[in-house]
Amino acid sequence: MSDQSIFTGFPDKQTLLNEFKNKGLQKTLLVNGHFHTPFSFSAFTEIEQIFRMAVAEGIQVLGINDFYTTDGYAEFVELAQKYRIFPLFNIEFMSLQKDLQTEGIRVNDPANPGRTYMSGKGLTQPLKIGNEALSLLEQVQTESNIQTSEMVEKLNAFLKELNAGFSFTFDELKAKYAKNMLRERHIAKALRISIDEKFDTSEGKKAFYKQIFSGKDVKSELNDIAGLENEIRGNLLKTGGRAFVPEDPKAFLSLEQVKNVIISAGGIPCYPVLLDDAKGNFTDYESNKETLYEVLVNKGIYSIELIPGRNTFPILKDFVSYFRSKNFLITFGTEHNTPQLDPVKVSCGGGVELDADLERIGFEGACILAAHQYLLANGDEGYLDGSGCARSDEYNAFVELGRAVISYFVRHN
Repeated sequence: MSDQSIFTGFPDKQTLLNEFKNKGLQKTLLVNGHFHTPFSFSAFTEIEQIFRMAVAEGIQVLGINDFYTTDGYAEFVELAQKYRIFPLFNIEFMSLQKDLQTEGIRVNDPANPGRTYMSGKGLTQPLKIGNEALSLLEQVQTESNIQTSEMVEKLNAFLKELNAGFSFTFDELKAKYAKNMLRERHIAKALRISIDEKFDTSEGKKAFYKQIFSGKDVKSELNDIAGLENEIRGNLLKTGGRAFVPEDPKAFLSLEQVKNVIISAGGIPCYPVLLDDAKGNFTDYESNKETLYEVLVNKGIYSIELIPGRNTFPILKDFVSYFRSKNFLITFGTEHNTPQLDPVKVSCGGGVELDADLERIGFEGACILAAHQYLLANGDEGYLDGSGCARSDEYNAFVELGRAVISYFVRHN
């Protein structure tokens, strides 16, 4: 893989715009701006699977969005060029707002007050990042692996108590199921597979699940991979489980530290919105969209993303329309960070499709990121100015440039 940017050899800005007016792709393209790959945890077995599915479903812009790592970028670029699908370079963090934790305010993690997921959108590729930010990024990667290695040790001790006849090592699991980071979901996957291989009968499997679930019957069907792995996590790896290991405070950066790491890497800080859950509930932080808007702007965050598959269409539409009226950069994705292999095409809960207006807004967000990536690669200022504020008053100009950038990439690769 070359260390050159994908934008090496692109025309200058004005030439791009002129060419787009004459030859460009004028229609709204389908976008999936947020999914995880096997470099963190993913429903996909390999990155190329994402591209094959995208082609089949008509997706022409994809955004990689792994936890704590950009290691998947190199392979992602090669496949983007092979399939002529425009790449967006993103990353995701878990931060902690300690004041909100103390007050018991849930942000975008419904189970853990103060915990705040944040994405960085449109990072430099190849990655360029300051030494201090790189040190913080490596710190959270290391702490994450320390926690999961301790989980593996506690799981092994429990399996020995049960005379299970099998155990794991951290290095073995990392080599077999992960890349540079082993996550909790990898452990659940490995245990499910081992149980499936160990026991020949349904009765044997159910009996063993009952043992490791401390007397609780397994609720999922034995062919429900996602359900089983979620039950393993809930019963063994979460609070109260025999293999639970609490996260060290060093595993969490503050929101400001995460923002600084993202900006240092050329990215745009982006708040991932949960919105309504399956029961129609909202977190404390997101219960009022006007208040959320004010809070985000005060924190210097001018971008949001949503995973519409979690939301009902009317609520999503109203929320997105409001933030679009404020010139927020908005993107949509599918996440795919559970074992459930859903379509790559973005839709709302229950499979309700996005309407043309929502698809357009999602494409506009992708265009702004494309323009941002192109400008940074050419040594220019991107969507954020020198003080880290979004150039929201230039929203339409960035969309226009981004359309030209995406069109050029698709037609010349």
